[in-house]
Amino acid sequence: MTNFSQSLAQELSLRPCQVESAIALLSEGATIPFIARYRKERTGEMDETQLRQLSERYAYLTELEARKQVILESIEQQNKLTPDLKNKILACQQKTDLEDLYLPYRPRRRTRATQAREQGLQPLAAWIEKQNHPQAQPQSLQQQAQQYISAEQGIKATADALKGAADILAEAIAEQAKLRSYVRDTLYKQGEFVSRIKTKYPEGSTKFEMYRSFQARANRIAPHNLLALYRGESEGILSVALACDESPLLAHLESQIIRAKTREIRDFYRTVIEDAFNRLMKPSLTNEVRATCKAIADRESIETFETNLRELLLSSPAGMKPTLGIDPGFRTGCKVVALDQTGQFLEYEAIFPHQAAAQREKAGHTLKRMINKHQIDLIAIGNGTAGRETDSFVAEVLKNLDRKPVKVMVNESGASIYSASEVAIAEFPNLDITVRGAISIARRLQDPLAELVKLDPKSIGVGQYQHDVDQKLLKQKLNDTVESCVNYVGVDLNTASKELLTFVSGITGAIANNIVTYRNQNGVYKNRRQLLKVAKLGPKAFEQAAGFLRIRAGKNPLDNTAVHPESYTVVEKIAQDLQVDLTHISQIPERLQPGDLKRYISDAVGEPTLRDMLAELEKPGRDPRAEFKYATFKEGITELSDLTTGMTLEGVVTNVTNFGAFVDIGVHQDGLVHISQMADFFVQDPKQVVKVGQVVKVRVLEINEKLKRIGLSMRSST
Repeated sequence: MTNFSQSLAQELSLRPCQVESAIALLSEGATIPFIARYRKERTGEMDETQLRQLSERYAYLTELEARKQVILESIEQQNKLTPDLKNKILACQQKTDLEDLYLPYRPRRRTRATQAREQGLQPLAAWIEKQNHPQAQPQSLQQQAQQYISAEQGIKATADALKGAADILAEAIAEQAKLRSYVRDTLYKQGEFVSRIKTKYPEGSTKFEMYRSFQARANRIAPHNLLALYRGESEGILSVALACDESPLLAHLESQIIRAKTREIRDFYRTVIEDAFNRLMKPSLTNEVRATCKAIADRESIETFETNLRELLLSSPAGMKPTLGIDPGFRTGCKVVALDQTGQFLEYEAIFPHQAAAQREKAGHTLKRMINKHQIDLIAIGNGTAGRETDSFVAEVLKNLDRKPVKVMVNESGASIYSASEVAIAEFPNLDITVRGAISIARRLQDPLAELVKLDPKSIGVGQYQHDVDQKLLKQKLNDTVESCVNYVGVDLNTASKELLTFVSGITGAIANNIVTYRNQNGVYKNRRQLLKVAKLGPKAFEQAAGFLRIRAGKNPLDNTAVHPESYTVVEKIAQDLQVDLTHISQIPERLQPGDLKRYISDAVGEPTLRDMLAELEKPGRDPRAEFKYATFKEGITELSDLTTGMTLEGVVTNVTNFGAFVDIGVHQDGLVHISQMADFFVQDPKQVVKVGQVVKVRVLEINEKLKRIGLSMRSST
């Protein structure tokens, strides 16, 4: 632990005591959201990002240590473990360096060198190695090799013997850790990815046209470019190579290996080195560098996905109000559902506003009836097929109503996946798949976070090459993001779905199911302590979860705040001293003098926690998400053909990538704001300028109806 603490503290710019405390808490089963929020005193106020970085690096180093022990035991069993080798292994900080040291001792399949040893050529290779010395007396390779000719061993001539010896020497050279490290590093820093479209694909016939003749430095290539190359390669359209000037590499290897002054030995070694490089080093190290570049591209792309997902999950909720959800359609009609202020399904109708005039009129009457009957405040319209046409129809209906609900176009990505999922079937077993989709659209408007957690994040449509990146890492990072968002916002214990509860700190799927079951059987929760009556929810799970669960209008006002039950006595003491009733806890922060806070510091509750508590008491039950805003699409602009160059429109950012942002402007096809068109100043990272869900003003730069591409700009027109 001490060695880890020192190295991790230095690497992450933390104090060793912070590292040790955080690792101890993680080892005890505490979750990262819980530690970040309720154990600030122990960690020195480490935030979630620092804790996740620490957790990842600690796991890496733990795995590295375990691997070192396996390798040490393996080499020791071979009676080849020297003190120097042991020290080198123990000093390794990277898995790559460790595996390089282990390579000569790793159990392997039969190689050309193995066969040469079986032929008795190891002594010849050792003799040649001794000749590779500045003081060695010149001796004939041919004469020495003559001694190893053996029909029984399959060595018919001196050339066969020398070839076998060369294979042994080449393998030894290729397994030298320092040489492998140099070649790997050079390939990464100086190598270039070069791609060509295969000749059977004529110009303009593939989506990889920009990679027809492409090259970029391996250590500088943009993540989206590399992932596109690999996808094109896997689809058989592109040929992709990692090219590097090999002459300097070979010259360096020769300078490190060749010591002899005699020309015969020097020429022999040059051939050996060339074989070691081309046959044994270049293929494996090229693959390693390609894998390293892929891992870097994966991480950067996943980070972009994480950021987009976070912004989407934390999108402003329109609020829990009576809502109509509309899943638009032309031939099959529009599915309309009514939900109450808790998101419960009330009624369903199918309307056909895009067919005959009589059907359109009937659809209008149906819509009016549902709006009036259920006192609808919000109308959520899916932005897929027929979305803009349905939006125009709803606008017509609302013109003649005294009660005018707010209508919003809602991104319906993944709604169809949800509606066919086991989650949706369990929730609405008797409803049609299309009706479930309309319900999901409505709930996304009421509370995006509560609804979107039911989906696999990959189906939401805010990723970049999401099917090409490391799927295990992607799943882990996205789950971390969802967990972080859910705990940041907090969860209403009496309305939350099982799926939402699963992401609350300390709550497993089984416990989430039991929480809902208890609620269904016993009615709404009246206080947080009731959670301890839930099956499988013990004191540890309660400690981890309670602060993130809210009970509105419960017996204790503190249950509707992020104040943890373990700190209730502190708040009660402050309230008593200030003569404030707990029903008016919002008065506590304004009455408490700044200097008085220190009076309540104890071993259990420090100043950071007290500050958090006061901030929470200022607005009990507040939602930390931003105020709700929505885009207003321009009337009459519903199809790509309606656009003209120079037109200024309002839209919503649907995805942010490394090369720009996609914006929904209401024409069924998102437009691209390239990174060069995002601002009047240089933009290095699009995420610093825009975020998913943001309402933006854009200008149409280019329209390509054939390819269905729209070029947009956020720069000033001057």
